[in-house]
Parts: sequence; C-alpha cells; structure tokens
Amino acid sequence: MYARIRNLREDADMTQTEIAKILNCSQRVYSNYERGDLDIPTEILIKLADFHNVSVDYILNRTDKKATNR
Repeated sequence: MYARIRNLREDADMTQTEIAKILNCSQRVYSNYERGDLDIPTEILIKLADFHNVSVDYILNRTDKKATNR
C-alpha cells in the first residue's frame, strides 16, 4: 500500500509537500504514511483515492485495477 501511494504521487509529478497540502496534513505526516510509519486513516485513504481517481481497493493492494466504478 505504501509503495502505491508513493508511486501515484510520483506519477502525478507531485512532491510530498504538495500532496500533504491537499490532505491538510504536514509533509512529515505524509512522509510517514508513505514509509508505513503511520497507519493511514480511512478519511485520508478516501481523499487519496479521489484525488488520484483510483479505488481505495487499489491503494490497499486488493486489486490491480486502478479505475473506480464511478
């Protein structure tokens, strides 16, 4: 899961600071999410999925299908 959120961020050519701003958290907290040092709250998972237009299941490695059912 942690590699997925890092890869999504990098694919969007964004820094940790830019994503952290979108999520209303600090760069340090976001960095801890990417490293797996902090569990990612459900609210943040949903925001990440919505921002990257992927499913939460994709972020959680439950599927390799990126597309959402919207």
